[in-house]
Amino acid sequence: MAGSGRRPEHRGPPELFYDEAEARKYTQNSRVVEIQSQMSERAVELLGLPEDRPCLLLDVGCGSGLSGDYISEEGHYWVGMDISPAMLDVAVEREVEGDLLLADVGHGIPFRPGTFDGCISISAVQWLCNADKKSHSPPKRLYRFFSTLYTALARGSRAVLQLYPENSEQLELITAQAMRAGFTGGMVVDYPNSAKAKKFFLCLFVGTSGTLPKGLGTECANEEPQQAKFTNERTRFRNVKGKSVKKSRDWILEKKERRRRQGKEVRADTKYTGRKRRPHF
Repeated sequence: MAGSGRRPEHRGPPELFYDEAEARKYTQNSRVVEIQSQMSERAVELLGLPEDRPCLLLDVGCGSGLSGDYISEEGHYWVGMDISPAMLDVAVEREVEGDLLLADVGHGIPFRPGTFDGCISISAVQWLCNADKKSHSPPKRLYRFFSTLYTALARGSRAVLQLYPENSEQLELITAQAMRAGFTGGMVVDYPNSAKAKKFFLCLFVGTSGTLPKGLGTECANEEPQQAKFTNERTRFRNVKGKSVKKSRDWILEKKERRRRQGKEVRADTKYTGRKRRPHF
């Protein structure tokens, strides 16, 4: 159920559509990686996580781990679920920092009650609306997913699911099953008047009725410059908080140190760590 950061065309079940070639193709596409990173950043922001401690998050439809990369950069831990073996193989090759689980979320979230501090999903939940097998009932699969997700999340936490609904009926179906499972919340739409920048985020609350965040670009007629401005301001704010610029030497050292704390084998630090290489022609 890998989320590719683009509007998916339905070409059969995701475990077949995202074969080895497709998995590698989109993971190496710089534009897809950029969009995926932006949506992951927005989803984590909407979670409203505490800033004083690391959290354990669930990434539904984690794919090759692009969303997980951002979660790790923010200092949090994560578990990723995906139905595509090819996607998870790429994630393993990329040595992502999260734990990975091959599973169909339409069968439910197989974790103990209150395991996670939050959940994100990028471009994946709409796959549950498709009946790829005779035994598949989209309403039942959606309810199974949402009801077990509700149980797996800690009270007072949130789930933020970015999705590409094909139509209003599909959107209503997804939202109705989420509410039936016990969630409160609703849809946050960023840049609703822009065909290109418009994004849907289903923001769900567990056990409490929180205030639904406002969508970006809802107070200004010119959305595109606002989106760029928002991104730039967020980057400056993160730097002010003392976090290292991505791909810098300090950022690389911090990432290596996190992996050491997790017991993973990491190359020793040298004077060449983080050093830019000359381009090869």
